[in-house]
Amino acid sequence: MEELKYHYKYPHPSVTTDCVIFGFDGCSLKVLLIERGGEPYKGSWAFPGGFLNMDESAEEGALRELREETGLADAYIRQFHAFSAPDRDPRERVITIAYYALVKQQQVQGGDDAAQAAWFALDAIPPLAFDHADLLRLAYQSLQRQIHFEPIGFELLPEIFTIRQLQNLYEAILGIKFDRRNFYNKMCRLGILSQVQESEVPHSVAGRTPFYFRFNADNYERLKQKGFRLEF
Repeated sequence: MEELKYHYKYPHPSVTTDCVIFGFDGCSLKVLLIERGGEPYKGSWAFPGGFLNMDESAEEGALRELREETGLADAYIRQFHAFSAPDRDPRERVITIAYYALVKQQQVQGGDDAAQAAWFALDAIPPLAFDHADLLRLAYQSLQRQIHFEPIGFELLPEIFTIRQLQNLYEAILGIKFDRRNFYNKMCRLGILSQVQESEVPHSVAGRTPFYFRFNADNYERLKQKGFRLEF
């Protein structure tokens, strides 16, 4: 590496990115963990992450680590916190910039940097390496807040979906139950859903095929300009 003309002489921390990855299986919210293939905490579960390269931003580093450790490319990510406790990493002084990602579960594969990757329900999380239990707690809280202001939940659903699937997702994220009719009426009144044509609908194995919808991004942007907030 070429010697820098100007540099600080006093000690300074390293910087990493970590990413809490959320997925949805149709009924419950899941998080993706990797089994660490190297020290420290070899064999323990953690969130994908790693040290920043000198020529990349934090977001670029987070996306690179996601790609290397899970096979994900072009995922939706959002920065939610920076963790800077002096003793959070036994190797050296490390500050991590934390993101959460919303992905479709079937898109994920284990990458070269992880021994294996697996999905876990929120109530079945194993002991985590580093301070990743704190990352999960704050990421989940951030997701619960953000879903009132942006339609981020649609990143977890198929392109076309039923109202039942959408309601299951909101219930899983917010941890509450909704009346089915009230939820349907509220979502339809907002105008952020568009019913799809019958030719686009997957055929039901038995019984009547339910109505399917897709997210209407144009209508949502118009609502957002008016200070949209989704209340339940």
